[in-house]
Amino acid sequence: MSRVSVVVVSYNTRDKLRRCLACIEPEHEVIVVDNASNDGSAEMVSTEFPAVKLIRNRSNRGFGSANNQGLDVKTRELVLFLNSDAYAEPGAIDRLAKEFVSPDIVAAGGQLLNPDGTRQLSSANRLTLWAVFCEQSLLEKAFPRSTFFSPYWNSSRIGNETTAVEQVMGACLMIRPRERFDERFFLYCEDTELCFRLRRHGKILYVPEARFSHDLGSSSASERWVAIARYNRGKEIFFRIHFGPFYRSVCWLYDRKGAALRLIIWSLATAATLGRKPQFVGQVRTFWKVMTAPLRGPARPV
Repeated sequence: MSRVSVVVVSYNTRDKLRRCLACIEPEHEVIVVDNASNDGSAEMVSTEFPAVKLIRNRSNRGFGSANNQGLDVKTRELVLFLNSDAYAEPGAIDRLAKEFVSPDIVAAGGQLLNPDGTRQLSSANRLTLWAVFCEQSLLEKAFPRSTFFSPYWNSSRIGNETTAVEQVMGACLMIRPRERFDERFFLYCEDTELCFRLRRHGKILYVPEARFSHDLGSSSASERWVAIARYNRGKEIFFRIHFGPFYRSVCWLYDRKGAALRLIIWSLATAATLGRKPQFVGQVRTFWKVMTAPLRGPARPV
């Protein structure tokens, strides 16, 4: 019998969820937590995948909270949190499970691939204020190969060898359950915070040989500014929890200054093209909303 319970959180991704579940080998326990989808996702699971344990929420409880519901009903030793828009290649789940050979291995994540087969960002170093500054000041984009100016994401610098890292992405995160998601996070950075706590118990491994295709952002907000604002909010919550209000305030300042910088850039581009590029105008609107988002992030769920 497989050692793995796979927890998949669903929110209005019915067709992708169907593909996700079809890619999971039948020996694994599968738990789907549906966050009040209105596209028939839960009904599809019930009809087409009767062996799957299905939890139907009456409201969108957020990513971390829904994953915790899956943890509450799992029966296997290991738990793989897998996005509904992530598709395991044959043997990928077993490949991750094979890394849990000793108690000091507490988590592992696979290599995430774009639909065209190119690599996604799959692992990262510890989140720091310097990393946030480099992200928001665009130094990260200007010097993508520099470990100094691009200090956070690291999977592009790792070859095909299994490597100990600070964190892997929550889209594909297998754990030996010792911690739960912090439900103060609705969406974004809850995986960063969970990995931060898991590292206190042992090693987190990035396993490039375990490959998963990932349609990035399928369950995010329909409006891009909401997704960006929630991501910023997630970073700020992380710093407040683990480093205190001063660090949180600095992160907030960096996030707002980053939105202002992008607003200026896209405003200049819009002016230079006399407003004839709708995509430029759209970027101006996006970053104006991000810059002026409420202190505690946008209220409506994604």
